[in-house]
Amino acid sequence: MEDGYKGLRLTNTLTRTKEEFRPLDWADASLSANDKRVRMYVCGPTVYDNAHIGNARPVIVFDVLFRVLRHLYGQNHVTYARNITDVDDKINARAARDFPALALNAAIAQVTAATTQQFHKDVAALGNLPPTVEPRATDHIEAMKAMIEVLVEKGHAYVADGNVLFHTPSMAEYGQLSRRSLDDMIAGARVEVASYKKDPTDFVLWKPSTAGEPGWPSPAGIEGVGRPGWHIECSAMSEKHLGAEFDIHGGGLDLIFPHHENEIAQSCCAHGTIRMAQIWLHNGFLQVEGRKMSKSEGNFITIHDLLETSNVGGRSWPGEVVRLAMLKTHYREPLDFTVARLEEAARELDRWERLARAGESGLNVATPDPIFVEALKDDLSLSQAIARIHELFDLGQVGEAMASLQLIGIDAIRTQTISEEHLARIEERLNLLKVKDFAGADVIRDELAVQGIQLKDGKDPVTGERITNWEIRR
Repeated sequence: MEDGYKGLRLTNTLTRTKEEFRPLDWADASLSANDKRVRMYVCGPTVYDNAHIGNARPVIVFDVLFRVLRHLYGQNHVTYARNITDVDDKINARAARDFPALALNAAIAQVTAATTQQFHKDVAALGNLPPTVEPRATDHIEAMKAMIEVLVEKGHAYVADGNVLFHTPSMAEYGQLSRRSLDDMIAGARVEVASYKKDPTDFVLWKPSTAGEPGWPSPAGIEGVGRPGWHIECSAMSEKHLGAEFDIHGGGLDLIFPHHENEIAQSCCAHGTIRMAQIWLHNGFLQVEGRKMSKSEGNFITIHDLLETSNVGGRSWPGEVVRLAMLKTHYREPLDFTVARLEEAARELDRWERLARAGESGLNVATPDPIFVEALKDDLSLSQAIARIHELFDLGQVGEAMASLQLIGIDAIRTQTISEEHLARIEERLNLLKVKDFAGADVIRDELAVQGIQLKDGKDPVTGERITNWEIRR
C-alpha cells in the first residue's frame, strides 16, 4: 500500500532530525483515497494588537509549506488549521485601556473584531492563502472544558483555589519537545509561582474570572465562572478540526516551551496517545537591523507599518517584497530584517518582472520547474529554490520561472494598480499644475514617491493635454 511519501523531508523539532514525511492517513486502511488528508495546525495570533513582522514570519513560512503540500498531494487533500486566540488577559487589558467607557466584554468585542480584520488584511497583502479552517477560541469553550474534565478524571489535573491545573509529574515524558527536565524548567524561571500548586511546573488549564471579565460556567465541579488557560485552547481546537493525532504542528521557536510542550502534555494525557503531532516544525527568531525587536528599542515594526506607512526606510513596501525578503533565509535560521534586505528583494523582483514581461510569449508553462520543487522538498530550502529561479530566467525559461514563483506565492508580473485615494492625489496634482502651483504639485509627487508610486508626466498625443502616468516602484 502506498505510504504517501512524495519526497518531502522536514526537520522535526521533536527528534532533532530531518525525516521523510509520510502522512498518517496514508497508513489508515479504513480510509478511501478521496478521504485521505494531510493535516497541519499552526498557532495563530492573539488578537489584542496589530501583528508585527515577527508574527509575519511563521504565517509566510507555513503558507509556503501549505502550498507545497497542496502541490504534492492535491488541494482537496490538505487541511490547514490556524487558530485565532480571542480570549486572553492581554486582550482584556487592551480593551480596558482603549475603551474605558464600555463594559469590558463590549470593549473586548471591539478590540478582537478590529484586530482580526487588520490581521486578515495584512497577511493577505503578504500573499498568504487563507487556511482551510480558522477556529476561534471562544467557539470551542465546551471542547476545552470536556478535555479538562477528562484530565481531572485520569489524575493528570486537579482543582485548587478555583483553578484547574495540569500536574506535570503525572506525565513521565513531560519535557520531550524542549528537552528540559522539571528542574531546568524551574531554574529557567518560566513557570508561574503559586502556593496552591502541587509542583512549581504545574500550569493552568482553567482559572476563575472576576466580575465583568469574560467567563463561562467552570468545569470540574467548580462553582462560578472562569476562562481557559492559553495552552488548552490549542489542544481542544486542533483535536476538533484535525483529530487526536495529526501530521504537522508548527509555530515560532519561542513557542516550544512552554506552549507546545504543554499542548503535548494535555493532548496525549487526555487521549491516551503517544504523540499529538508526528512532526513539529519551528521557524527561527527575527531581529531588526541586528537587534532584538521591541518597543523599548524603538524598532518595533508591524506589518501595517511596512505596507502602508513610510516608517521603514522612508517608504512603504509591497507585500511581495516583504514576502521575498522573509523567504531568502531558511525558516529554521535566525533572520535579520533590514532595509538593505528589503531593497535587495525589491531589485530582484524588478529584474524578474522585466525579464518576465520581455518573455511573455513563453508564459504558457503551467507546472513549476522540477529542480525548484526538489529544493522545496528538502526541508523548504528556499535559498536553493530562489537560486534556481535566477538560473531559469538566465536560461530564458520564463514560464518555468513564473510557475515556480507562483508556487511559493509570488507573481513575477504584477498588476500596476493604485488606490482611489492615490488617484485622487494625482488628479489634485494635475489641477495644481494647471494653475502653475508647481511647489504644491511637487509636494504631492514626492509624497507618492515615498509610497512607491513614481509619476511620469507627458502629453496626450491627440489633444496635447497634460497627462500623468505612473509606475509602481518595488
